[in-house]
Amino acid sequence: MYPDDLRYSKTHEWIRPGDPATVGITHYAQDELGDLVYVELPDVGRALGAGERFGSVESVKTVSDLYAPASGEVAEVNTALADHPELINSSPYGEGWMLKLHLTAPSELDTLMDVQAYEQSIAQEH
Repeated sequence: MYPDDLRYSKTHEWIRPGDPATVGITHYAQDELGDLVYVELPDVGRALGAGERFGSVESVKTVSDLYAPASGEVAEVNTALADHPELINSSPYGEGWMLKLHLTAPSELDTLMDVQAYEQSIAQEH
């Protein structure tokens, strides 16, 4: 259910290493939120620090902030989400990606959880 090539944050964002790195929210996060109806994403070119709020997602139940799992400059945002936020529900690791970052401190990825640690973290929430 959770890809093992990603790193995970405590706030349920994932990052796929690369240049640029791809960021989204996990299956667990989208499932907890329910049907998404709106996504707010940052402008291309914005510099983000690790843990900094970069946007939000709105579901029929709640609004939830999104946080950068690592520092970098926004290289691209998934413009398809403006008209189709439900892509995050149906494909959180594929078509539902949120943004791409040119990492400024790639070593920060080492502070994030691997898939086993993330699964343990979710289990402790319940």
